[in-house]
Amino acid sequence: MTTARTADTFTIGLVQMRCSADAEENTAKAEARIEEAALSGAQIICLQELFRSEYFCREERAALFDLAEPVPGPTTERLGRLAQRLGVSIVASLFERRAPGLYHNTAAVLNPDGALAGVYRKMHIPEDPLYFEKYYFTPGDLGYRAFDTPFARIGVLVCWDQWYPEAARLTALEGAEVLFYPTAIGWHPSEKEEHGAAQADAWRTIQRGHAIANGVYVAAVNRVGHEGGPPGGLEFWGGSFVSDPFGVVLAEAGRAEEQILVVECDRRRIEDVRRNWPFLRDRRIDSYSGITSRWLARE
Repeated sequence: MTTARTADTFTIGLVQMRCSADAEENTAKAEARIEEAALSGAQIICLQELFRSEYFCREERAALFDLAEPVPGPTTERLGRLAQRLGVSIVASLFERRAPGLYHNTAAVLNPDGALAGVYRKMHIPEDPLYFEKYYFTPGDLGYRAFDTPFARIGVLVCWDQWYPEAARLTALEGAEVLFYPTAIGWHPSEKEEHGAAQADAWRTIQRGHAIANGVYVAAVNRVGHEGGPPGGLEFWGGSFVSDPFGVVLAEAGRAEEQILVVECDRRRIEDVRRNWPFLRDRRIDSYSGITSRWLARE
């Protein structure tokens, strides 16, 4: 069991795992890993993106919409009971069925009382080979949000959101002390040898940059394993990690194995970094109106 919030620290847990085609098997595995993380001291535990299934966006197939469920719904109720039993908060990435023909990639935050603290709907939706997300997901319409847990105020963004500094900034400005990024990112096997190392390094670097620019903790949790069958499919590169507010990596998972990370975060580090590197103080908010334009260079 975890303890109540202390004045200075909170402890986060990330569950990096391999998924099968069986939603019940994946959900049961996630529950067991959450319990393991909680027993290791984690207070806020985040699952990877779309943890209940394989990453189905590798193909466009209408029958796969059957994987979706309402939020709140069966999985949030199930995880809410677990959160209450363990005394933890849980961040769970789900395929939300909002209405007939209207679906979102949604992260739910559940608190230790079992209640739904809120949801975030993925704002940036990719469309690339084997990442056909625009076929399935409507872009989020709730904006960038932070949620109160008994342990910390947290922000949640999802996968493709992690490349956008605007998303990280706006969530930090909502008072988030840590940004969670549930993720499903991997290599096309044919590209791994030439581009794999650079791609994974860019992914890690951009998120460390969000931590530095905003003076917050960043916690990214990815899946592992090959999905889609050789020679095609995707090989998910794992590498889940936690960065402190100045980009120092506090813990990092391997590329291929299932793993749980449990990391204590000290909110005094946020204060210390922001005092010495006062990026929020020195922002020229009067000069940023152009950021809402698609392009500024004159044709």
